[in-house]
Amino acid sequence: MANKYSISGYCIIEGGKISLNGQEFFTVPEGTLFTDFAKQAYKFTETDYPKFFKMDNLSKLSFLAADLLLKGQIADGSNNTALLFANASSSLDTDVKYNDSIADRENYYPSPAVFVYTLPNICIGEISIRHKLYTENSFFIFEAFNPAFFANYASILLDTGKAENVLCGWVEFFKDEYKAFMYLVSKENGPEHTAKNIQTIYQS
Repeated sequence: MANKYSISGYCIIEGGKISLNGQEFFTVPEGTLFTDFAKQAYKFTETDYPKFFKMDNLSKLSFLAADLLLKGQIADGSNNTALLFANASSSLDTDVKYNDSIADRENYYPSPAVFVYTLPNICIGEISIRHKLYTENSFFIFEAFNPAFFANYASILLDTGKAENVLCGWVEFFKDEYKAFMYLVSKENGPEHTAKNIQTIYQS
């Protein structure tokens, strides 16, 4: 019989709003640009991580959601939480910005600070550094949100003992349109970790 795991916490960030475990946590006026929203959310959550301001938008989005779910856990390298992320546009938002910086030969200004974020899994690295996670981590690209994949892959990581918890995330950012849906899978109490329940929470 397959082991049963639970969704022990979840966070959704979209359209200038952060909800945590189904409750409104933080919001800004409609129309606020993501850069301003991210700064205000950083201050509101009392996050102390100056490198945040050097990140690309996808990493900021991912970092904010992950930090809320992992807050309170001691960052000493003993936390065996795997990271399983995905999206549809990869790092396209940053790719476009970097391409713009090298497209004009008369105004050629490639930025190493931008180039380093032209891979989507860099956001996982930022979270791992912050929380000292020396664990399994993967970033996949799908055409659309895929709850069955998250349910199956996370269960495999837990069943095989490669992780004690799994932080799953759909983190999408392109041209200031964004959504982060992140949740923690564990043996603690909460909704059962099934594709149906994942989809229901994602759409909430």
